[in-house]
Amino acid sequence: MSSTAPSPDSVAFCADLVRSHDFPRYAATLFAPAAERRALLALYAFNVEIVRVRDQVSQPLPGEIRFQWWTDLFSGTVHGSAEGTPVAAELLRAIRDFNLPVEPLSLLVDEHQFDLYNDPMPTLTALEGYLAATSSALFGLAARILASPSEVIEHLARHAGLAQGIVQIIANLPRDASRRQLFLPQQVLANHDCQMEDVFAGKETPALRAVLEQLAGEAQQHLTTALSLLTDVPAAVRPAFLPLSQVGADLRRLSQPGRNPFAVQPASRLRTLWTLWRASRSREFTK
Repeated sequence: MSSTAPSPDSVAFCADLVRSHDFPRYAATLFAPAAERRALLALYAFNVEIVRVRDQVSQPLPGEIRFQWWTDLFSGTVHGSAEGTPVAAELLRAIRDFNLPVEPLSLLVDEHQFDLYNDPMPTLTALEGYLAATSSALFGLAARILASPSEVIEHLARHAGLAQGIVQIIANLPRDASRRQLFLPQQVLANHDCQMEDVFAGKETPALRAVLEQLAGEAQQHLTTALSLLTDVPAAVRPAFLPLSQVGADLRRLSQPGRNPFAVQPASRLRTLWTLWRASRSREFTK
């Protein structure tokens, strides 16, 4: 796989895309060295492009076509030139310069095809598999940019991704329910006698609260494990995991008693910057 030298405009495009759509990860790159920061922004911009596909298409087929373009890119059979696509050009450069494996990138694209349809997430195990191939994989790839891979880092990336992914699902409930899409596992809903139609109708019920409390508990367990593993990895890799501090802050906010689960509560960028800066100086990230 080869690439031409991207223009400075490609670098700026990726930075703007991540800053606009994934601010915690953008802020985390500010703590990484310049060359690695550029690669991280390319990786995160790619993720933004994939995650946004559902919002940009009205039917699954155009989304499938966009995903196929990325799959072809990773297999070396691009339809059209990647040179004119800023995110692709930057990502190819990051893959080359940091020897990133393309298999998890391709698998991430494949797994996000689930987003294009309104099929329910069947079980908690299925949800964990989805998040491991998406959110956890992203943490793992970011870590490879900053340090050599290891079993401990892979273990950390898995738990970090599960924690972040579950918190995002709780936070995105208003949007997902409004378009009759549900990442809350059917198995968990059934265990608490929570009806899908009540969720789609935006009804705040005791059953739904029990579902969200269980998922928040799962997220907290993964977050606790991830934070405990941070001190066992090289300091150079820790900027990849700085977004965990925002995960913790979001989890506390989303778990507040009496919170309406269908109320949209975006986090302020200033508070996010403060959260990540404090975390960057904490024991877990500096020891």
